[in-house]
Amino acid sequence: MKKKKKSFSVKPVFLFAVAGLLILGSTVGSTRAALTYYSENYAVQAEVSKIGISLLENGEIISKRDYNKDNQWMEEHGELLKNLVGKDEKFALGKAYDEALTVQNSGSIDTFVRVILTKSWTDADGNKNTRLSPDLIDLNLLTDNGWVIDESATTRERTVLYYTRLLPAGESAPAISDTLTVDPSIGTKVKEQVVSEEDGKKTIKTIYEYDGYHFTIDAEADAVQTHNAQDAIKSAWGIDVTVSEDGNSISLQ
Repeated sequence: MKKKKKSFSVKPVFLFAVAGLLILGSTVGSTRAALTYYSENYAVQAEVSKIGISLLENGEIISKRDYNKDNQWMEEHGELLKNLVGKDEKFALGKAYDEALTVQNSGSIDTFVRVILTKSWTDADGNKNTRLSPDLIDLNLLTDNGWVIDESATTRERTVLYYTRLLPAGESAPAISDTLTVDPSIGTKVKEQVVSEEDGKKTIKTIYEYDGYHFTIDAEADAVQTHNAQDAIKSAWGIDVTVSEDGNSISLQ
C-alpha cells in the first residue's frame, strides 16, 4: 500500500470518508480501480483522542486513516475490488462474486460509524448515465447484524447505512455486504437503429444499451466519537438519533 504523511490539527469529531471506485467492463474486461479520500467537513473546538477508521474488503484493509505516534495523519490506500476477477478470468454477468465490505475502528476511542454506498453507470470518460438502472448492480446488503438502512436518505443510486452499535477501538463491524452481482439482463437490453435504406430494403443496426458503459460502486465511511453522541451525530450527519441509556447503541428517530 502507498503511504502518505501530512500534519493535521487534532480537533474533528467527524473523522473522514473513504471512497472506492470500481470501473469494470459491463460484460468482459480487466478491472481498474481507484481510491480517494474526502476531506473533513465538521469540526468542533475540542481536543479528541486518536480517531481512526479503515475500510475492509474480504477481511483485508483497503484504506485507512489514523494518527501515528508523532500525532500525524497516516493515510494508506490501495485498490478496491482488485481481486474481484481472477487474473485469467473474464467477468461473468449473473455470477455472485465475494464482496464483503465493512469498517474497522483503527483509532484509540470508541465510535459510531456510517457508510454510504453509491451505484451508477458511467461511460469511458467517467460521465454518469442516469438513464441506466443502478438496480442491475446488486451489492447484497446484510442488515440483520447491527446495520440499518436510513430509508429517508436512500435512493436507487445511494444507500445510507448506520451501524447501530458502538464500535470499540480496534474492532471491526460485521460485514455490510457479502456478494456483488451484475444482472445478466443487461445483455438483452437492445435497441434497433436504421442505418441505411435502399430500394425498400433497410439495414438495421442492433445496439446494446449498456455497451461501452462501466458500473461503479462507491463506498464512503465516517465516524463520530461516542461522547455526547446525540449532538455529535446531529451535527456531523444531520440526523436525530436516540442513544441507549448505557451509551452502547443508537436508534434512528
